[in-house]
Amino acid sequence: MEKTEKTRYSDSELQEFKELIQGKLKSSREEFLSLTSSLSNPNAHGTEDTSGAYKTLEDGSATLEKEQINQLAARQKKFIDNLEAALVRIENKTYGICRETGKLIQKERLRAVPHATLSMEAKLKQG
Repeated sequence: MEKTEKTRYSDSELQEFKELIQGKLKSSREEFLSLTSSLSNPNAHGTEDTSGAYKTLEDGSATLEKEQINQLAARQKKFIDNLEAALVRIENKTYGICRETGKLIQKERLRAVPHATLSMEAKLKQG
């Protein structure tokens, strides 16, 4: 009997990835909430009682910190969106199929980057 190349992951394999992604989603959402709450509560670090001479420096530092937190929150939100899209692909049974080559993405890659839509072969071609 000829061994045909797998074209999709089995339901049990998909379930394994689903659990992995749900775990990452949970921690990512917690991280996102932590970032957004620190943005809405900027004086949580107790810089209110700093003397006036340092106020300008504090303002610049606080603005930079706020920008960095905003960037982190935006990155985290994108990661969450990508993980949620991966869950949809699991439901559609298209998860783990490279959108360029149509071949299965290696399990090792999916475990490291569970929202990947490109195999390493396709990713490297992108340069």
